[in-house]
Amino acid sequence: MESNRTAIFAFKGNPICFVHVLLNAIDLHDRKGEVKIILEGEATGLIVGLRRPDHQLHLLYEKAKKLNLIDAVCRACAVKMNALAAAEAENLRLADDMAGHAGMAPYIEQGYEIITL
Repeated sequence: MESNRTAIFAFKGNPICFVHVLLNAIDLHDRKGEVKIILEGEATGLIVGLRRPDHQLHLLYEKAKKLNLIDAVCRACAVKMNALAAAEAENLRLADDMAGHAGMAPYIEQGYEIITL
């Protein structure tokens, strides 16, 4: 693995896309990489459903949380997607360092390779 630090910015609100965010983050972690998931855009709205035990991705989401792979949720997008209360209830860090949104610059400055899905 060339880069040992990966920040995955999830933008899409489609669970079929988000499953790949979770699977890749867990896989990279298992391969001893340092991985951070940042929920942005429509993906912030997924938090509302992911919390439910009957959601198809709940177990993967819980595993990613247990491994501390979910680093941040965009505050502005969570507000727009009506997911702010869910993110807060899940104790997920809200990021707003870039005009209310989660910026990529802090991750780049720390040597993370940025992947967007």
